[in-house]
Order: sequence, then structure tokens, then C-alpha cells
Amino acid sequence: MIPHVSRLLELWRIAAHYRLDTLFPADELPEKARHVLSIIRMHPAAWSSKETKNPLKLKQALEDMGPLAIKMGQLLSTRRDLIPPEVLQQLTLLQDQVKPYSVDVVKSRIQNSLKADVATLFSRFDEQPLAAASIAQVHTAALHDGREVVVKVTRPDIRAQIIQDFEILEWLGHNLEKRLEAARALHLSEIIQDYRQIILKELDLTLEADNTRRMRHYFTGSSMMYVPEVYMDSKDVMVAERITGVPISDTATFDRLGMDRKDLAEKGLTIFFTQVFRDNFFHADMHPGNIFVETINPNAPRYIALDCAIMGELSKHDQMTVARMLLAVMNSNFMQLIQIVHQAGWIPPGTDQDGLAREMRRTVGPMVSKPMSELDFAGILLEVMDIARRFHLEIPPQLMLLLKTLVHVEGLGTDLYPDLDIWQLAKPILTDWVKANMNPVKNMKELGQQIPDLLLGAQDLPSLMIDSLNGLKNQSAWQAKQLQELQNMRLQMEHQQKRSWIFGSIMAIFLAISVIAPWYISVVLIALSSILAIWRISK
Repeated sequence: MIPHVSRLLELWRIAAHYRLDTLFPADELPEKARHVLSIIRMHPAAWSSKETKNPLKLKQALEDMGPLAIKMGQLLSTRRDLIPPEVLQQLTLLQDQVKPYSVDVVKSRIQNSLKADVATLFSRFDEQPLAAASIAQVHTAALHDGREVVVKVTRPDIRAQIIQDFEILEWLGHNLEKRLEAARALHLSEIIQDYRQIILKELDLTLEADNTRRMRHYFTGSSMMYVPEVYMDSKDVMVAERITGVPISDTATFDRLGMDRKDLAEKGLTIFFTQVFRDNFFHADMHPGNIFVETINPNAPRYIALDCAIMGELSKHDQMTVARMLLAVMNSNFMQLIQIVHQAGWIPPGTDQDGLAREMRRTVGPMVSKPMSELDFAGILLEVMDIARRFHLEIPPQLMLLLKTLVHVEGLGTDLYPDLDIWQLAKPILTDWVKANMNPVKNMKELGQQIPDLLLGAQDLPSLMIDSLNGLKNQSAWQAKQLQELQNMRLQMEHQQKRSWIFGSIMAIFLAISVIAPWYISVVLIALSSILAIWRISK
């Protein structure tokens, strides 16, 4: 059963009101997309709508649809290579210029959440929002000691709508998995569940504050990136240091100040690989509204990380697998790539590994020699997903957030410095990391660091052994009892079969004799047969 039909009808009404079917020429769209858009025209709102020529109709429609639609628009806003300029201009506004909500509501939420009124907390509070996005909006203010701050406040009453929309997505994902092998290979339902948890966690600003402090710790004293300090936080409000910079997409400012865009792009890529492999804690929402660049020192600019709500982490095993896979691709060694994927358990038994290697070489191989301007990571990713479907590969859901981040990184890199050689820069970083993590000396050192825990755990070893032996003993006794009961049942069945055979034989003899014997003997035999039958039934 389709969940939340009324919500689906509401989304349909919004799409029809803003005439989203007129965004793209019909003849440029795939047939299935044309069919979907034609459904919009069936709604009465499309017949009387005056939004056909509204230059911001897509932005406003996604705002009306809610936080998940805005998130989707933010993701697409980094794909300048895929989205027409007039549509991209609208999507870019969703990064920090979503329709704000009332400042009175903002102040009320601050007071309720931080247990003090705005005048007590701040010497100045600017009512005009600095930015507004899908989950929260930001106001500038000053503390009583003069420090300039930004105050982030979550939007009211959006949790219920987010949960409702995810229930629709979960229903859709479940049905796609039933019908499409590619959806099953991607574990689509699990990915939707994981993303649901990520978005719901984004509503709790105490988690974002903790993430920001952790990221700040990793990059303390760094010449590549600065992370603002958090001063106060609660579930609905976070007060942090105000920074000076411009969005990563403001290339005009970089050129005006004479910044080295190549150096800036290389720094950005180095930061990404550092987060993924050194820290195992990477920013997973890297649209231009969250990534700024300092302008104080144009000769040595630093990145500024904002909005650390959505962060990614990989297991140690997945970290090593991803690093080795990237190195295999950079070395054009696709048989090694398949071996690594096989060792990770992503390839089912009986797969044609030679054929899989050929497909990966055909799809992924050409991108190794291309600069950033010619890369289409999103397109390559779709082809890899198709290969995964055809070869029944199992792609772990925890890697999808990393892939989503890579799509962001590629989009940002293409805008900043299109000729960046991503592979030349990434190869030494990955090689050094793999060598360091496969270093026997380091592994022995890590083992040595675990010795105190092992020794403390050894104190419990005798009791654990006794418990295990008692468990085995009890299990053996239970198994022996079960075996004895099975043997008794088998003997009973054998006796039952013997009695049934004897009874059947006697009854057959009696009936045969009664047919040919005198009537009084037949009566006696029938009476005896009846007695035997009653006795047999009673048994």
C-alpha cells in the first residue's frame, strides 16, 4: 500500500502549480522522463497556473516541497557540467538563500533552547538572516565581550515532514529492489535508511557542534583549513565564531585578488583525502554554501569548513579497500582491482572475473589520463553501477556517502581549476597512507598499545573459560537428552509399524474366512474383528 497518499498529492500539486513540466524541452528528455512530466499536466493546478515564465519557479517549488527536495537541489547545484545555466542559477540559491522564517520564532527558539533571552546572551542580534537553508537559518550577532558570532537555529516543525517523506522513499526503494537488480545490488533500502538517520541527526545541533569541535581538533594549526570555534550549543541552537571569507564558487573574487586557483584546488583535494584516510572523518555535505575560502591573505588562503552536520566514517577494512582500489585504477591494473573487490567480498562466487576486469577497464580506464575538466565522475559512477548490476556485485551501503561526496568534490574542482590532475596529486597521498598502514612496525606498535587492555581482559579469562565449559557441558547434556528422545520416538514408531502390520494381517485373515465360513462362524469372526479394531484405535 502506498504510504501518505495525501503527501504525494501535495507534491504533485506543487509541481503542477509551478509547471515544472516546462523546465526542459520535452524532445531533449528520455521517454520515461517525458511520461513522468506528462502526469503533472493532468493536475488542475497546471491548467490555471501563471508560473510558466517565473524565473525562480524551480527554487520556489523545491522550497515548498520541503527539506528533502531542497537537499536534492543543493546536490545538483554543484553539477555545472550537467545542469543548464538557467536551472543551475536557481539551484545555487538553495545553498543559503531559502525562504527564511519569522525572526520572532527564531528568538523564541533561542530563548527556549538556551534558557535565556536574546538580550542576555548577545550585545547585538541582527534580525535580518545572514543565510537560510533546508534545516536551519543563520543570524549574525555579537557576544558581550565583543566577539562576533553566527547563531544557527533549526527550522520549526520540519521533523514530521522529513519522516513522512522518508517513509515514501522507503516504500519506493523497497519496490525498486523487487523489480530492479541494480537497486538490490546497491542495497537501496539500506542507503535510504542510512540517509534518513543522517538527516534526522542534522536536526540536533549538539551533534553538529561535536562534529565541528572534532574537525577543529584535527586541523588545529593547519595551513590548509580553518574550522570555527563553537561557543554555545543546544539541540536547536548553535553559536559559533564568525569567519571572513567567500564561497568556493566565487571564482571572480579569487581572480580579482590574484589567488592561485591551481594551488587552491590542490589544497582542496589534499584536504579531502586527508579527511578520508588520515582522520577517517570527512565532510559529506560539500556544496558551496558550506565550503568557504579565507580572503585575508590571498597569497596563502585557507579553506573554512562550515556546517559539519553530515560527516562520514569508514571502517578500517573499507578504508584500506577504497585506497587500494583507487591505486589499482591509477596504475591501470584492473585485474588487481577485481582481486581487491573479490577480497572485500563484493563479488559472488562463479563471477567471470576476466570479463568484469575488461568492463572496468573499458569504463574506468579512460578517466585516469584525463584532467578534471574532462572527467564526468557522475556519469562514470552510473556506468559502474550498471556493471555492478550485470555482474551481481554487492556494494556496501556505507560507501555510498563517500561516493556522493566524490560527486561534490568533482563538481567543485571542475569550477575551481578545470585542468587539475587529480590522479597525479592523489597517488602519492594514497601510496604513503597504504604503506604506513601496512607497516609491520606500526602494526606491532598498535598491538603493543593494546597490551594493557589485553592484560586487563586476561583477568576475566578463567571465569570466561569456566562459563564456556559449563555452557558446553549443558549444551552436551541437552543434546544427549534430545538424542535419547529421538531414539525413543524411533523405537515407538517401529513398534507401531509392527503392530499395524500384525493387526492388518489378522483382519485380512478374519475377513477372508468369514466370506467362506458358515454364518455363525462369520458372526464370531466379525465380533472378534470389531474388538481388535477398538483395541487398535485405543492404542
